[in-house]
Amino acid sequence: MDYLQLSGKKILVTGVANKKSVAWHIAQALESVGAVVVYSVRSEARRESLGKLLAGKPVYICDVEDEAQTARLAQLISSEHGVIHGIVHSIAFANYSEGLKPFHETKRADFLQATAISCFSLVELSRAFKPYLAKDASVVAIGISAQVTAASYGYMSPIKSALESATRFLAKSFSADSDVRFNTVNAGPLKTSASAGIPGYLENYLFAEKLTMRKKNITTQEVADTAVWLLSPRSSGINAQGIVVDAGMGWNYFDEEAVKAATRLG
Repeated sequence: MDYLQLSGKKILVTGVANKKSVAWHIAQALESVGAVVVYSVRSEARRESLGKLLAGKPVYICDVEDEAQTARLAQLISSEHGVIHGIVHSIAFANYSEGLKPFHETKRADFLQATAISCFSLVELSRAFKPYLAKDASVVAIGISAQVTAASYGYMSPIKSALESATRFLAKSFSADSDVRFNTVNAGPLKTSASAGIPGYLENYLFAEKLTMRKKNITTQEVADTAVWLLSPRSSGINAQGIVVDAGMGWNYFDEEAVKAATRLG
């Protein structure tokens, strides 16, 4: 039984970096239910590094920092695959080459570059693909579970907030002449290669686990499964939303064990 009704649907998945990537888990889940996944990676070097992982699959190159490449990507994919039924935006970048700095010392160039790649690229992808999307297509972006002020996450937190806001405005804008939906999956801390590059991430990951109601962090597969559901017609009533996948962490600030550990009581 094709419960998710995704068999034969064509979905563009961006942002696969390795087998730990959220994007890869989403793509695998989509293919397992019969969807046709088209991949977009940022460079030829990345495509070569994924040679074994994506062998035999349609893979295109698009550096979203270049608007012209995004437009070409849409034209090329549509010419070779026809109507697209969904897009997964799992792209983020921040320049931490100079190490961790206080937020007020963020460089304008770094902030604007991260915003262009991590947030505005969703707007450009959506605009470029609009003529080629099915009338009821679904677009899903990967966000974070809370707009936290963790110093180690730096300026990416407000940029991820902008990404979530952008999905709502895209949902409203597209609603003028289509039923295309836009949502984000806002994930709690994950074990991904990208996360490992964030300064101090391991300590925050372990602390976050203590705040989940089940005392176990979410898995990348759990995030992927939520994204696949949002891509399917089974979630047709969900639009302009941020679906939080964090095992209850965001509502468990005063967990008894965490409070005792922090205050040395009991």
